[in-house]
Amino acid sequence: MSENLNGASLMKHLMDNIKDNIYFMNREGRIILINKAGARWLGFSSPDEVIGKTDLDIFSNEHGRAAFEDEQRIMETGIPILGKEEKETWADGRVTWVSTSKMPLKDDDGKIVGAFGISRDITAHKESEISAAKYAEENRQFREALEDDLRMAAQLQKTFFPTSYPSFPSGAEQGKGLVCFYHHHHAGGMIGGDFCSVRKLSETEAGVFLCDVMGHGVRAALGTAIVRAMVEEISEKEKDPGKFLRHMNRVLMPIMRKEDLLLFTTACYMVLDVSTGLVRMANAGHPMPIHLDARGGCAEWFADDRSFAGPALAIREDAEYTTIERKIAPNDAVVMYTDGIYEVSGANEEEFGEERLLAAAQQHMELALPELFPAILNEARWFAEDGAFDDDVCLVGFRLRCLSEPED
Repeated sequence: MSENLNGASLMKHLMDNIKDNIYFMNREGRIILINKAGARWLGFSSPDEVIGKTDLDIFSNEHGRAAFEDEQRIMETGIPILGKEEKETWADGRVTWVSTSKMPLKDDDGKIVGAFGISRDITAHKESEISAAKYAEENRQFREALEDDLRMAAQLQKTFFPTSYPSFPSGAEQGKGLVCFYHHHHAGGMIGGDFCSVRKLSETEAGVFLCDVMGHGVRAALGTAIVRAMVEEISEKEKDPGKFLRHMNRVLMPIMRKEDLLLFTTACYMVLDVSTGLVRMANAGHPMPIHLDARGGCAEWFADDRSFAGPALAIREDAEYTTIERKIAPNDAVVMYTDGIYEVSGANEEEFGEERLLAAAQQHMELALPELFPAILNEARWFAEDGAFDDDVCLVGFRLRCLSEPED
């Protein structure tokens, strides 16, 4: 470095070339020195135009007063301000942001004769920060509104499930008639895609329907709302389970197979005749129900041959669904379920599986349905590595207490 560069030269070099705003002021807060960058920042063409001005002459009254008071406090106390983020409001309405450090200015005797400071433009950074905070707040409000909507949807979806069951004969007290119905729904989230229905079709017949709409969340829940409306309508027209599912498939195809919407649902539909113990069933890609044979003391699949089952609903327009029949005896029960109960994973990602489900049903088959269903769920929950179900689970079924006596 040249020896001709003294302190004054170095100071001038710094003031002329640094990009931050550097300024000095006297005890009255009037600027006595400012660099070129600072003058440009304040809207002046040269530093000389700024000399003698105060913050109150340059900024809006709000910011000018706050800055002036900060400087007076520094000069009174000798305590600097370091790295303060300041919002600068200008007379023309502009808003800028700077990071400012201000310190007391002292003479050779250590007496405070003013203040000096350095400010760096952080407007772009601050605007990004403010935008991010605004976005976060808007996102929080959106999430809260969405959660409120989902909670309302969850409450509404609960009304889809049975609140009472058909009685046979009519008027019989629940649990003391010819047949006992029961269902249990465990939601994997606020809303889901499982739905069941138990409807009286005649003085001796009841229809039991269970479905599992693909996916999770709102899409699946909307699917259950559509299916629920179809069940109410079609069950009045079709008592044969196979025809019931064919009719439902035809109705659902144009609704669920849009270009921007791809939904399908597995389903199982049973019709029980309490006068004979005859159960007719059709299946649309759904897990096989379990028959609890009281006399044999065993749990078995409702049908050993699963080839009769058709595809899930809304997959193929020309799908056919076969009705099969099986007679059950007094004290027998039939359990329908969705796949969430046996797809839970235990150690080494092994699934609980249908065979363990069948074994759990046999282990607890003597229990009444309100105790049987939680017992089966607990077997799967204990098997699961995290003790929880990832998917919705729904069980619905019935136990035949006795057959109705034939009318004379």
